[in-house]
Amino acid sequence: MTADTKQKRPLLVGIGGGTGSGKSTLARRIAWAVGPERIAVVTQDNYYHDLSELSFEARSKVNFDHPDSIDSKLLATHLEQLRSGAAVEMPRYDFARHTRASGGTLVEPRPVILVEGILVFVWPRVAELLDIKIFVDTASDIRLIRRMRRDIADRGRDVDSVLGQYQQTVRPMHEEYVAPCRQQADLIVPGHGDNGVVVRLLATALMNDFIEDA
Repeated sequence: MTADTKQKRPLLVGIGGGTGSGKSTLARRIAWAVGPERIAVVTQDNYYHDLSELSFEARSKVNFDHPDSIDSKLLATHLEQLRSGAAVEMPRYDFARHTRASGGTLVEPRPVILVEGILVFVWPRVAELLDIKIFVDTASDIRLIRRMRRDIADRGRDVDSVLGQYQQTVRPMHEEYVAPCRQQADLIVPGHGDNGVVVRLLATALMNDFIEDA
C-alpha cells in the first residue's frame, strides 16, 4: 500500500466447518501464502471459558461443542478492536486441563484478519463482522478420524473418551449448530485432498486490492 493510498479497514474472513474438517490447516496455508505482514489469524478455540473453578472431573463433562462454551463476547470485542486498528491479546487455552493458560498471544491488526472455528458463523455479533464466510465441507468419517488423531496425540485423550464425546456432544452439536452454517457461506471448499488451488486463489484475491474502503 503506497503512502497516497486511502487507508482501508481490515477485511475479516471467517473460516467455519465441523471439527476435523481442515479449517485450521486452510487458515495456516492461506496465512503462509499471504504473509504475516498482511494477515493475522484469530482462533475460536482460544476463547473457551476458563473452567479452573471446577474440578477436573466436572470440566471433562462440559459440552465444549455448544456455543455457550465459548466467550463469544470477548471474541467479538477483539475482532471489533482489530478492525478498528487496535492490537489485542488473544487468550491461550490448555486443552489437556480444560483451563485457560497463563498469558496470551499478541495479535496485531493486519489488512486481513482470518477467524477460524466451528462456531464462528453461529453468533450473530461475530457473523455480522465477517466480510467473507468460507465453509470447509468434509465427510463425517474423515472428520472423526482426524479428531481422534489430534485428541490422542495433542490433548492426552484415549480412544474411548474421544468416541464417547463424539457420540454424546460432538455429532449432535454439529447437526444442530455447525451444519446449518453451510447455508450462510459465501464459499464452500473441500476439506480433503489437495486444496492447493483454493489456497492459491484465495491468497491471490486477498493480496490484491480486495479490501473495501472504510
